This record gives sequence, C-alpha cells and structure tokens, in this order.
Amino acid sequence: MEDLNTIMKIRTATLNDLDALTAVEAECFPAAEAATKKDFENRLAYYADHFWLMFDENDKLIAFVDGMVTDEADLTDEMYEKGEMHNENGAWQMIFGVNTIPSCRKKGYAGELIKAAIEDARKQGRKLVLTCKDKLIHYYAKFGFVNEGVSPSVHGNVVWYQMRLTF
Repeated sequence: MEDLNTIMKIRTATLNDLDALTAVEAECFPAAEAATKKDFENRLAYYADHFWLMFDENDKLIAFVDGMVTDEADLTDEMYEKGEMHNENGAWQMIFGVNTIPSCRKKGYAGELIKAAIEDARKQGRKLVLTCKDKLIHYYAKFGFVNEGVSPSVHGNVVWYQMRLTF
C-alpha cells in the first residue's frame, strides 16, 4: 500500500481552519460531546500547533487530532474549554479529539495522525494522555497507550477511560 503521507497532506492548524474543524467535529461526535466553534476558536488561539490536520487530494479536511500541552498529569473536563490552560513547556500532550469524517473511516487516516502526534510529543520530550470510550481502548492500545481505568471526566455525560503513553 502506498504511504498515506504521500497521498494525504498533514499540517498544523490556523484560525482559517475554524469552520472546517467545527464541521468535522459535528460529523464525528454527538452534540453533547462535540466542541463548538467557540471552543475551537479558543483552542486555536492558544495551541494551533497542537492540531494535526489531514486533507484529501482536493484540500478538504477529512481528519484531525488536537489537544493542549500541560504539566497536569490527568485530563480534566476544564481543559476542553479553557485554552489558556495550555503550557507550551508542559510535560503532557493531551489528546482531546481524534476525528475522521464517516466516509473516510477505516482507511488508516486517524492512525497516521495519532502517529504524527506521538512522534511530535516524543521529539518534544512529552508524554501523552487521552480519554476514550470503552470500545476504543483496544484501538489506542495498538499505539502503546495503557488503559488506566475510568477517568474522572464526565464530558458529555459519558463514561471515559484514561489512557497514557510514556516513552
């Protein structure tokens, strides 16, 4: 199979990506869990370089991963809405969302973005934390994330599991 990075373009975000990010998020998550346009505007103001965006050959956003950097070792619900909590010198790369539009799922795109986020974190001397639903624990484990059990997060009134990747 051809290398996905030669087919798809991956880059970090700018404020110009706001509408596309909001649209993809709305396709990927129920309203109670999805970040809003205001949320993304706030996140982009503080950590646009911690968004990994994938575009198709027509320059359409098809997938992205995002999250702030912090010295807090656990992902909290407060982080989703407060971009000002980002600390560029922090030890932990949080992953808030792994999004792929439904028509592009099961093709390895999200995996490529996760690998890009992991590699960037490794180069920056950081470790990673994410939360996921129980049905995705095995997926993230493939990348080396270790399940720590139920997270204190109640984002969207859902049960989340915290997973951690250290090097």
